[in-house]
Amino acid sequence: METKKMYINGQWTQGSPGTTSDVVNPFNGEILCRIWESSLEDVREAIKAAKSAFYITREWRDMDVEARSRVLLKVADLIEENQEEMAAMETQNMGKPLRESLIDIADGAGTFRYYAGLIQAPQGGICSVSNGSGEIHSITVHEPVGVCAQITPWNYPFTMAAWKLAPALAAGNTVVFKPSHKTPLTTIRLFELLEEAGLPKGTANLVLGGSAIGCELGESMDVDMLTFTGSTKVGQSLQKLAAGNMKKLGFELGGKSPNVIFADADIDGAVEWAMMGIFYNQGEVCSSGSRIFVEESVKDEFMEKFVKKTKALTLGDPMKDPDMGPLVTKEHMERVLEYIKIGRDEGARVVCGGERYTDGECADGYFVLPTIFDQCSPDMRIVREEIFGPVATVQSFSSEKEAVAMANDTCYGLAGAVFTSDSAKAMRVIKEIRAGITWINCYNLGYNQTPWGGYKMSGTGRELGIYGLEEYQEVKQIHMNLNPGPVGWYVN
Repeated sequence: METKKMYINGQWTQGSPGTTSDVVNPFNGEILCRIWESSLEDVREAIKAAKSAFYITREWRDMDVEARSRVLLKVADLIEENQEEMAAMETQNMGKPLRESLIDIADGAGTFRYYAGLIQAPQGGICSVSNGSGEIHSITVHEPVGVCAQITPWNYPFTMAAWKLAPALAAGNTVVFKPSHKTPLTTIRLFELLEEAGLPKGTANLVLGGSAIGCELGESMDVDMLTFTGSTKVGQSLQKLAAGNMKKLGFELGGKSPNVIFADADIDGAVEWAMMGIFYNQGEVCSSGSRIFVEESVKDEFMEKFVKKTKALTLGDPMKDPDMGPLVTKEHMERVLEYIKIGRDEGARVVCGGERYTDGECADGYFVLPTIFDQCSPDMRIVREEIFGPVATVQSFSSEKEAVAMANDTCYGLAGAVFTSDSAKAMRVIKEIRAGITWINCYNLGYNQTPWGGYKMSGTGRELGIYGLEEYQEVKQIHMNLNPGPVGWYVN
């Protein structure tokens, strides 16, 4: 059985400890391959390589923008050439339906292509700031941060890798990258493509393994920036570790996002978008619309249609494109099932799903039926805590003011949506929802050109768009005196 290697300073290596871990197919529990796990010494070597590549050899950093752009475009081309292979790899490793993986791989190629173009646009500027001290021009320039450590989650392995690597590399940084040890396969494949595209030695380094590696990246004094996508709890720990050298941080963390449906909405449309919001990617989405709020007068109609369509969803081998695949691991499946039990114990009523699915070909997989809870109250754990699975809670409201209050009754602030035919009401409510990613009459859409990130306990900073590039840059101010000579301040 193949054992996948890490990539440090332009070399594929098994690392120093010689220990491995299994990569498992969640559809049937079979071992797909193994990975060599990085030791702390391996991580330090990767950081050393990235630091040398940025501060000493400087090949990538000093490369002119057009040349750097051509390398990134080559990466995009290679991703597209290998799209079907990588999509199959993503589906077998993570469990999402193949059609979703195909979208993810194509989106990743688009991300590299977007940032390859964006870095060729003008940045910075010049302005006159004279205040009696002579003719002074202030020049603003954008510079790369330096050595960037990047940690990605298991739910969107390839997408998150592209979202972080493309802007970081476009800005001229060097990288030490750690994917989730549960779903590393497409990230490893991406690093093979980075090498094939001609990325200089030491520019991008790949380490593999568990939480100890992330802690080392967070604590290292030689890392200039740390980005992390994952749980709020882990993000808080990394934030503390990163305080040693006040490294720049970018965190996209948990969510418990509201989906607010008013009586004047297109109910059929709202139902389908609500399903996209909570059942896409098996509900393993940080921005999922897990808290659904429906205006009282249409709640019965909404619930009838929501339950009927949810019960019709198909589960099965994700390579055959069912509506939903398995959850990522047995442990995560058990966590989701435990939350369903908690919901029942708290008094919420399961109107759909609520159990493991083991029929036919799904007998050995980690499947959970799409689940809807009714009769929920704001104090329930299933309403307040992130479940990260195909589990929706439904509550009703009677006024716009109440809807906003219920939507904002959370420590998170990642995403939210409003469904209504009244455009003025839509804008009023969406502006009041304390979240960074919002939708009107749709859900879970995202684009390379637009920012992605949250408020409150959902993190700091933004990915994608021009904001995603700026995260990986430092802004430098240069004051230039166009008339050098004595100022006349000291007269003697």
